[in-house]
Amino acid sequence: MVPVRFLISPLGITSHNIADKLIPPSVVKNEPRFLTEAEYQRLLRECSHKPRDAAIIELFLQTGMRLSELAKLQLQDIDIPKRITPDPDNMGYVRVRRKGGKYVYIPLNHKACKALAAYLLVRPDIAGETALFISQFKRPMSIRAIQERVTKYAQEAGIQATSVHVLRHTMATHHVARGTDLKTVQEILGHADLKTTSIYVSLAKTAQRKALQEHAL
Repeated sequence: MVPVRFLISPLGITSHNIADKLIPPSVVKNEPRFLTEAEYQRLLRECSHKPRDAAIIELFLQTGMRLSELAKLQLQDIDIPKRITPDPDNMGYVRVRRKGGKYVYIPLNHKACKALAAYLLVRPDIAGETALFISQFKRPMSIRAIQERVTKYAQEAGIQATSVHVLRHTMATHHVARGTDLKTVQEILGHADLKTTSIYVSLAKTAQRKALQEHAL
């Protein structure tokens, strides 16, 4: 706009701002990437032989938590029922530290609970170490190490352009497509504004169209 003002004054080439009626080009925003049901099922199959990695990916898919949140989890942050069932009154919980240091409790369904229970049976017992996920070097897994595991299994499953954040979008998209209300999804994801969560309404419609193609009779 500065060059236009310069034409008005001091040059006096034009008496009005010729840019007033210009319509700026709209910015095209790409929709967030999410995995189809066929893709995330392949991903789960690829990591099924590694209890730790299976628990990590299952947690991402079932809770939509952020990478930094999962990396900070401690043993005392998870609560799994002794008898794991699909009963809605028999869910587990994970305590997650959100931005700003606030702790919230996210429900764990039976799939997440089963994956965590299987991992805890083989988790290395290291004196004084309370981190939930332990690396092969007997230390807490880093953010980078967790991301690398997700990328590794995605590549082995033949899934392109996948990241931990894609798993977060996958969880939200499929929940909305299956009828979970936006407010519940918002609370689980930790969005401050419901408008941020509303993007998953259009993604859910895309997921439904893809499902109709994948599951054609």
